[in-house]
Amino acid sequence: MASSLPVIETFRDPAGSLRLEAGRARRRARIGRAAAALDFLATDLAQQWVSEGRLIATTRVATPTLHQDLQNDEVLLEHPRIFFPSYPWEWTPDAWIAAGNLTLDLCEGLLAKGLILKDATPLNILFQGAKPIFVDVLSIEKRDRESPLWLAYAQFVRTFLLPLIAHRTLGWPLAASFHRRDGYEPADIYPYLRARQRWQQPFRSLVTVPYLLEKRRSPEAAPARSGIRQSPEIAEAVLRRNLRNLRKLLNSLTPGNRKSRWSHYPQNAGHYSDEDHDQKQAFVRKALSLAKPQNVLDLGANTGVYSRLAASTGAKVVAWDTDTAASTRNFAQAQSENLPIQPLIADAARPTPPAGWRNAEYFSLLDRARRRFDCVLMLGLIHHLLIADQIPLGEIAGLLRDLTQRWIIVEWIPATDPRFVGLVRGREELYGHLDERSFLAAMETHFSIELQEVLANGRTLYLMQAVAQ
Repeated sequence: MASSLPVIETFRDPAGSLRLEAGRARRRARIGRAAAALDFLATDLAQQWVSEGRLIATTRVATPTLHQDLQNDEVLLEHPRIFFPSYPWEWTPDAWIAAGNLTLDLCEGLLAKGLILKDATPLNILFQGAKPIFVDVLSIEKRDRESPLWLAYAQFVRTFLLPLIAHRTLGWPLAASFHRRDGYEPADIYPYLRARQRWQQPFRSLVTVPYLLEKRRSPEAAPARSGIRQSPEIAEAVLRRNLRNLRKLLNSLTPGNRKSRWSHYPQNAGHYSDEDHDQKQAFVRKALSLAKPQNVLDLGANTGVYSRLAASTGAKVVAWDTDTAASTRNFAQAQSENLPIQPLIADAARPTPPAGWRNAEYFSLLDRARRRFDCVLMLGLIHHLLIADQIPLGEIAGLLRDLTQRWIIVEWIPATDPRFVGLVRGREELYGHLDERSFLAAMETHFSIELQEVLANGRTLYLMQAVAQ
């Protein structure tokens, strides 16, 4: 399936630039800067990581002369595009933990090869399902075998540990990383910690001590440069110990089993009888067997009941939901069962905008999703968009058409449904016109009905196919 994304170039890494094209990513770099990465890509360890899905398969373009703007001292690398790129501000807390552990895994594995990662940011990680994959091979460089320091240590703390600390302890959403490309500084978090908390671990070592030392340092003072030299064996042992300590801190920030209104929704949905649940799942299975999608988007996925149904047919699934606890449960199950499901904390009514320099470094959520899916599920969501978010039916139908190449499976909730009544809350005059007829009138502009079924509770399920335009 060809990507609908425009060509985009990034420039943050002095070692090279990245150009994203349809179906592939191309990195150009000075040969000297890329030498360590190129040497490593030829090793058995690199091939093992590629086969395990931990490192993106990267090759050197054999005929760079076809690229007229390539300089004589530059090399061109190429790797396939990940089907659905996501950004840290859309990840569940468990996804952050998984990305951080992969970063530390690779860094530890590289040490024995005399290499190290020069960067330690979650932006170097993408996801295939619930499995992280490292995509920035130019981050691999030779290390000074007599130095016990990992220069990216502070970046790992800023971009992984401090956001997770702020989320777990202070309740700050991880989505706030959208505005903090290089993470948090200790000074951002210190004022919000309680006096006793500041001297407890991990706050003491990650927040309080760095904050107080920085506060005492003269603004004119040059950054300290360590001249520590040790034997290669001791230097590597110190590095490994520091990486183990980082991993311990990272895993200590794994979120607890938080509950929300939606995290146990399938079990607590009193408006659904067991018969309704069974009938609904049977319809979705039948619809999926007719549509035979390869890529599915599940809007309002909740804990992933229907995401898993779609995955059981062999489809790759991207699952959006606004509820962190529900999405976290979905991610945990996809991760433990190795399912091709990528849960994201995303809101169809308020999708992630583009970001970065000139709004052109990171794609918006809708740009990444547009016509990327064979089938879109929108089950139990339309009434929320209509009433809570005040999105007109025609706009909802248009969004579905933007997202799918062909099929949609949708659920219509009548005005008499308890959930609909609860959302309206005395505003019946405003929403009294929202009946099934108006719903179908909006949808028929873009879709035709292929299959439908009324549940015992009055809700109606539809399989619809996009009409030619």
